[in-house]
Amino acid sequence: MFRSAEIGRVKPEWVDHYGHMNLAYYVVAFDLLTDAAWPQLHLGPAFRARGLGTFAAENWVAYRREMTEGMPFGGTSEILDFDSKRLLLRHRLLHAGEGWESAESELLFLCVDLERRKVGAWPEDVRAAFAAAPRGGAPQRLRLKRGG
Repeated sequence: MFRSAEIGRVKPEWVDHYGHMNLAYYVVAFDLLTDAAWPQLHLGPAFRARGLGTFAAENWVAYRREMTEGMPFGGTSEILDFDSKRLLLRHRLLHAGEGWESAESELLFLCVDLERRKVGAWPEDVRAAFAAAPRGGAPQRLRLKRGG
């Protein structure tokens, strides 16, 4: 599991008319967790320099406890599964000061050749980084392949 200390705070414009962080901004927070985890998996800027990228194909979010304006957040990220073209991650969004879980997300990413805009295979060193990374438990909602 990769742990990210405080990576942000709930911004005033993220708060809805109920006084808590709007659901759309949870996805933003999970995207920030993705960016924090990528370098440890040989992804991110160095991966893009190779002409490759990661595109999200599916996302599932479960909300556990509301976050309000100004609250600091961080989280954890773990690999649930991967194959030659796909990566399944779980992120947990945590209150960075108190440690409680606010939400959980499972995300399915694809390896994409950015010039051709087509799904392709992960390079060998990236697959090796996936294999060496700490693994999470079983996914709750998503799978590498539909129906699988």
